[in-house]
Amino acid sequence: MDDASRSHNAVRIGRQYRPDIGSIGAEVTRSRLAPVRLGERGVHLLIVDMQVDFCHPDGALSVPGAREDLERLIQFIRRNVEQISGITCSLDSHLPLQIFHPAWWVDGNGEHPPPFTVIGHKDVLDGAWVPLLEPEWSTQYTWRLQELGRSELTIWPYHCLIGSPGHCLDPDLLSAVFWHSLARGAQPTWWMKGSTPGTEHYSILRPEIPLPGHSFDTGGRELLDLLEMSDLVYIAGEAKSHCVLETVEDLVEEYADRPDVLRKIYVLEDCTSAIHHPTIDYEAIADARFAELSRRGIHLVDSTDPLPL
Repeated sequence: MDDASRSHNAVRIGRQYRPDIGSIGAEVTRSRLAPVRLGERGVHLLIVDMQVDFCHPDGALSVPGAREDLERLIQFIRRNVEQISGITCSLDSHLPLQIFHPAWWVDGNGEHPPPFTVIGHKDVLDGAWVPLLEPEWSTQYTWRLQELGRSELTIWPYHCLIGSPGHCLDPDLLSAVFWHSLARGAQPTWWMKGSTPGTEHYSILRPEIPLPGHSFDTGGRELLDLLEMSDLVYIAGEAKSHCVLETVEDLVEEYADRPDVLRKIYVLEDCTSAIHHPTIDYEAIADARFAELSRRGIHLVDSTDPLPL
């Protein structure tokens, strides 16, 4: 444990580098931590989209506060390694041509929308924004967002493109996940989401609007089974205002009639931050929605709070 803690270099967090996997393996050998026992439940840590493009200052969609979130989460893993029986990481995984990227849309002058443009259904009907791809579905999509009371379509910077450096988990966090895996003999779980061009996919469990006839196999049921088998589920990640929030909302909806499961869910408030938008106060919106979720049974805690085991 001490060797591993000494290897953690906070100065590196938020920077790209190649983790020294060999050194981590040597530290694990010296740590002599007990492996996860067969049938051990313990704490399952769900890490949502803590990727380079969200967490680094030069990332394509850098989230203010994400570097500090990373530091606190890594320390949480190291402090509680003997109680954490498993870790799941989701990865936002995008392609260049998606409904929320600029290339999908143009205005009357043929110009693509700048990042953070909000496109409502009326904008599409009025011709303020015209879809270049899948026009019939794109019009239906903005209508369905409106009908279901979902957030209007936001155009994001190109981010987390599959194969790009920005798609990768932050290297220091990857090192901590790898260290936990070797130290406890517990395979980490990985979930990819967000690669279907015609819809947004914030939550791990499901897209904003399912495409007719399209199967969204993001491992949602398997993930729920994994979480149900744990004593406690701790959640961290980016961004608080979008992927973390909608994942937690879907979990609360899934277990609306299972207060025993909802009581197991703990959100690490100091390990998640909201996206900054020029005109929308995502921080305030997220805080209000998380407060409502806490009234429905989940817990909002800090990474330094003792685990209730």
